[in-house]
Amino acid sequence: MNRRPTKALTLLAAGLATAGALMASPAQAATSTTTATETCSPWSLQSGLMTQVCASITGGSVQFLGRVALAGPPSPDFPPQQQELATTLSGQVVGGASLGSTSQYVNFLASTVTVNGPSGTVACGSTVSGTFSVTKFGWGPSPVTVNAVVPC
Repeated sequence: MNRRPTKALTLLAAGLATAGALMASPAQAATSTTTATETCSPWSLQSGLMTQVCASITGGSVQFLGRVALAGPPSPDFPPQQQELATTLSGQVVGGASLGSTSQYVNFLASTVTVNGPSGTVACGSTVSGTFSVTKFGWGPSPVTVNAVVPC
């Protein structure tokens, strides 16, 4: 029994299937690609840390994100200590409906922490607004805000 022709046919079939999949992929990718844009507030000092709020927009979907980072480089004499932070992140359509609000505790040490906030589908051309605040023991909130237009 000669197995070489069977093996060669199997390899040829696998090669043709791979080539067909590769040729189909660019057309599929072109129809399903939507670019996300992110609009962020400037970094701001809040509760002794740097904070920022962003609106990530993909098509008509909006997701609000809050970020917390160190306000400066850590000192070798005083390494960062873990802190429990209370965060609140809210979003709304300007002049319209609320997209919701989330409040949660997060642990922060030295690396930037991202807090996921409310999301929703918004009509193109609408302006959305997000607000992020952070508090910790001894420090009150000083919210940061971002406004972004949902492109058409």
